[in-house]
Amino acid sequence: MAHQTQGEETSAPKSLYERLGGVYAIAAVMDDFINRVMDNPRLNANPKVDEAHHRVSRAGFKYLVTEMVCWATGGPQQYTGRSMRDSHVHLDITEEEWQVFMGDLRACLDHFAVPPAEQGEIIALVESTKGDIVLPTSPLLGARSP
Repeated sequence: MAHQTQGEETSAPKSLYERLGGVYAIAAVMDDFINRVMDNPRLNANPKVDEAHHRVSRAGFKYLVTEMVCWATGGPQQYTGRSMRDSHVHLDITEEEWQVFMGDLRACLDHFAVPPAEQGEIIALVESTKGDIVLPTSPLLGARSP
């Protein structure tokens, strides 16, 4: 077994949560992001989304999204909200609306100068939820499935 000198010690790679700056940095970014999403007229053009945006407490929504992002990026928080499917299935979110949402996310991450590598990891995490959020379309007609 090789011996390591003090200068050769290896440390575990930092989690995405740590690289993003922890809960306070994540909360600041999510605060801006949720404002963008909840105020976006293109997203609120969907009457079901608009109604949901006005039914929930903005502060509570920001809390749950911050909690979820902290948990998903390796932080000590535990997400206590509903599943993505349960939270979105009734909203009839389309692919176009998803792309608008993702555009808001990218603009927010750019605004806070989140480095490209971390942006890629965050975007991948969010994209992994798409199947639970976006209404499926018919492959033949490009129409919404029942």
